[in-house]
Amino acid sequence: MIPKHMRGVQLVAHGGPDVLVHKTDIPTPRPGPMDVLIRVAAAGVNNTDINTRVGWYSKGDNDADDASWAGTALQFPRIQGIDVCGHIVAVGTGVDPARIGERVLVEPCLRESGGKPLDPVWFLGSECDGGFAEYTRVAARHAYAIDTTLTDTELASFPCSYSTAENMLTRAQVSAGDRVLITGASGGVGSAAVQLACARGAKVIAVTSPSKADALRDLGAAQILTRTDTPSEILGPNSIDVVIDLVAGPGWPDLLDVLRPGGRYAVAGAVAGPIVELDVRTLYLKDLSFFGCTALDPQVFANLVRLIETGAIKPLVAQTFDLKEISMAQEVFQEKGYVGKIVLNVTAP
Repeated sequence: MIPKHMRGVQLVAHGGPDVLVHKTDIPTPRPGPMDVLIRVAAAGVNNTDINTRVGWYSKGDNDADDASWAGTALQFPRIQGIDVCGHIVAVGTGVDPARIGERVLVEPCLRESGGKPLDPVWFLGSECDGGFAEYTRVAARHAYAIDTTLTDTELASFPCSYSTAENMLTRAQVSAGDRVLITGASGGVGSAAVQLACARGAKVIAVTSPSKADALRDLGAAQILTRTDTPSEILGPNSIDVVIDLVAGPGWPDLLDVLRPGGRYAVAGAVAGPIVELDVRTLYLKDLSFFGCTALDPQVFANLVRLIETGAIKPLVAQTFDLKEISMAQEVFQEKGYVGKIVLNVTAP
């Protein structure tokens, strides 16, 4: 009963919201060797969707030749959507047919496609089609069965943001007793990092706007700084074990000043600006460790699924939209007037 065509949203070029085209006649993908076909129930909205659309990842001036996550040109049309929750409806050769019917979350960082390893890795919705359509195809190893009473929209809020946050904490070796400063703490990745760091027993200092402070305290943040605060002036220099940074921008040098000698800095975003000023003496005289975090460490997504199933972390769905309302959803997303995630309903239950 899998249709020949499906509805979905295609990105047809780099540009504004007008390059997102809702269609009802997109050919439905078919699973190849070691693949599964997933009927998408819901898909989250992320910074990467907008960054990819406008070509933000390109380091050249108006040059789209390196505008994908992998640093290559994006292939159009592309179905975006890195957060996928749904059910397996078909399998390719080499995959146990018993998996048909499984409720799954899809790992956003892909190391295999069509039974072949990928080097460099791909990202769902960037180097291959993702979840902004009724069906998507992915290697079976990246579709994780999940057992939970959470709704589809709640589950779709997890994959990208929470795995990114968990990857940062894993790379920076956050553990019980660490003092962790998290910038951009009210966004999808930031709010996930607050929960996940608290689950590890760390003391979290969250940077956010005053209107969102109470929501982050409810998530476990022990202290709140505003975006206009200078962390080293309030917390003191050399007072933080780990910085989890999603902002960068002009205030970046102070994030190193607040780190203690031997401290760790992990970054996976630059919403305040990607170009920063580094005094290399701070880096080497304080013996700091830097971690750029994009590709997921192998154990990260499995750990995330376990945390979801045990209820150790909770979803934060701020608002939902229908798939055809994607432009409105991205507009609300960019206004940043919420805590958590914006999610698209893709297909009815």
